[in-house]
Amino acid sequence: MSSILQKFKLNGKVAIVTGASRGLGQGMALSLADAGADIVAVDVLPMDDTKKQVEAMGRKCVTIVANLGDRKAIPGVVAEARKTYATLDILVNCAGIIRRADFLDFSEKDWDDVMSINLNAVFFLSQAFVRDVVSRNGKGKIINIASMLSFQGGIRVPSYTASKSAVAGITRLMANELASKNINVNAIAPGYMATDNTAPLRADANRANAILERIPAGRWGTPEDLQGPVVFLASEASDYVNGYIVAVDGGWLAR
Repeated sequence: MSSILQKFKLNGKVAIVTGASRGLGQGMALSLADAGADIVAVDVLPMDDTKKQVEAMGRKCVTIVANLGDRKAIPGVVAEARKTYATLDILVNCAGIIRRADFLDFSEKDWDDVMSINLNAVFFLSQAFVRDVVSRNGKGKIINIASMLSFQGGIRVPSYTASKSAVAGITRLMANELASKNINVNAIAPGYMATDNTAPLRADANRANAILERIPAGRWGTPEDLQGPVVFLASEASDYVNGYIVAVDGGWLAR
């Protein structure tokens, strides 16, 4: 029997990570590289820092600049990645945006922009990835990034709540359909993380204090807090885990 620690290693695997220029996406890309995977970093922003850090670990990193809000760009991500790598094994759908406004004032543009990136891109990039995996009779891992608002309503973020609730739903649907094809689909639901998306909340002393008072761990999360969960869900150690959403929230949902 092989050591359980061997099952967490990703040597020889290739992982596509969207939203990889900074924050949680960059953190997960670096974690997967640290575990042995080569990386395809995808973002609309420059990814020089991510590429530099991945290569410093001795892993390869291909960067693909793409606006995932444009469906026509999505098939090109997989095609471009395959120019360098013979196989694509892991997909982390992390790219996401958030817009804040009261329900009565929320615009159609803020609705459409968020749904386009947070939901449509997740579905169609996953579809392109799975088609590639199935075409070579391979195995695959898909990790979607859900949210606490996959479980709760929140305030002033209607399109974000809708998109993340939908991500939870399609994670389960994809797991049901793809498990028989040797593809595991799961999700991570981060809690309140110290990233650009939460900068307005952390700048508001009243909101920041109210949030911290509810988190049993007593602190905001960091990209490092997702290292273990993302490597687990990407690895052989999670081969019998399907359609599950792992909350990484310092205990927020338990309150």
